[in-house]
Amino acid sequence: MEISRRSFVQSASAAALLQPSRPNILFLMADQHRADCVGIDGNAAIHTPNLDRIGREGIRFRHAYSSTPTCTPARAALLTGLAPWNHGLLGTGPVGGKYAFTLPQALRDAGYYTQAIGKCHYAPQRNLHGFHHAILDESRRAGSIDFRSDYRSWFYSNAPNLDPDATGVGFNDYKGKAYVLPERLHPTTWTADTAVNFLGGYQRPEPFFLKVSFARPHSPYDPPERWMRRYAEARLPSPAVGKWAATRYAPRSWKADDIWHGDMGAAETRTSRQAYYGSVSFVDEQIGRVLEALERRGWLENTLILYTSDHGDMTGDQHLWRKSYAYEASARIPMLMRWPGGLVSGARGQVSDAPVEIRDIAATCLDAAGVSTAAKLDGRSLLDPARGKPGWRSYIDLEHDVCYDVSNHWNALTDGKTKYIYHARDGEEQLFDLTGDPHELKDLAATVAAAPRLREWRGRLVRHLEERGEPFLKGGRLQPRPEKLGFSPHYPKAAPARA
Repeated sequence: MEISRRSFVQSASAAALLQPSRPNILFLMADQHRADCVGIDGNAAIHTPNLDRIGREGIRFRHAYSSTPTCTPARAALLTGLAPWNHGLLGTGPVGGKYAFTLPQALRDAGYYTQAIGKCHYAPQRNLHGFHHAILDESRRAGSIDFRSDYRSWFYSNAPNLDPDATGVGFNDYKGKAYVLPERLHPTTWTADTAVNFLGGYQRPEPFFLKVSFARPHSPYDPPERWMRRYAEARLPSPAVGKWAATRYAPRSWKADDIWHGDMGAAETRTSRQAYYGSVSFVDEQIGRVLEALERRGWLENTLILYTSDHGDMTGDQHLWRKSYAYEASARIPMLMRWPGGLVSGARGQVSDAPVEIRDIAATCLDAAGVSTAAKLDGRSLLDPARGKPGWRSYIDLEHDVCYDVSNHWNALTDGKTKYIYHARDGEEQLFDLTGDPHELKDLAATVAAAPRLREWRGRLVRHLEERGEPFLKGGRLQPRPEKLGFSPHYPKAAPARA
């Protein structure tokens, strides 16, 4: 049957009206944001109204974790939707050059326009893994002699006589200091500016997947002076230090400012926390600008909004600094989601006890977009708990290969209420009751009363590691393994795809 021009136009208009059934996806993330530094998590000192809004108008996952809590393995999980053993990074190392499945490529193949802004931390750094386009802030990192991040190029174009690192705090330092340059030059401002410009000018017909990845609050802790002042007199939580950690990690690890453990004294630690809190609030403020840009376009109710971080930051808890540890300040992360109208029938403002992880982001985005994949993902859609769907996992696996020192090498399991840690160097175990002891001050592993609980969680870890065999297990028992392994057999060996 011949279709008239009028019928064709009417059909095309109807199809355009159906476009909201394929929501935009705004994926917001920050680097090194510990979960308890969000107001909606119960922190009365921190100012995060925009992140609080996402959780208040959607769902907050109180037991969200980064399975391998350093930058690159977390970002491999984000890309692939896989657990550490299956994406291949058991500790810090380069994100694989080419994976069989990546989230941006899957969404691109499904008709989404895919854009990354900010920090990606890929290798090579212009390897886009399926993003149509990326505008990068990779701090001082330059993986090749010909690389300069887009933020650095913009900075030198706008302030050719200034030094972007003039504040003088390193990218793994524990010290905090107010940003000494004009605020408009700060990478946090630049990341938001770039995202706002993208949203304001977006005219393509297809829905977008926009990843906005802030490089802060990862050190340097360098918020603008106004945010340092905001927390100058605030009642910030003091570092939590259990008896088990009081002497083990109190001595300073080395002379530089990029220490991984050490009791730096109350005054110095508070300044670090003051600057860290300021950095978090500055990121939150800039996220508010991105949300305003989304609302100006009328897209709020046609956009899935996700917020998380790649890992936390100890900021002196247990006399530890930075990340890579099994403890809550390092491994637990914010996980907030606001869905577009009609995608979830459940009430807004939910708080979920489901143990979730970074690997769940990919499955969530595919679910929202109505995209199916033949790839076997370890992650699951976060929309399922929001919808009240039963059958979520009982616990999540955590691990990190040798980092900073041979003593920092472990596997762990947690459901957000109990945490079991196995230290691979010597087989030492730790057990924490997170419900009664959320700051992990009391190690129960050696107590008689906790022995049955310890055996139960040890058995769970044995079952989790069975597919790996030696050197993780021997004779059905956990096996100390002081040597660094780094990668699993599933780590991709293929050459990177061209950007």
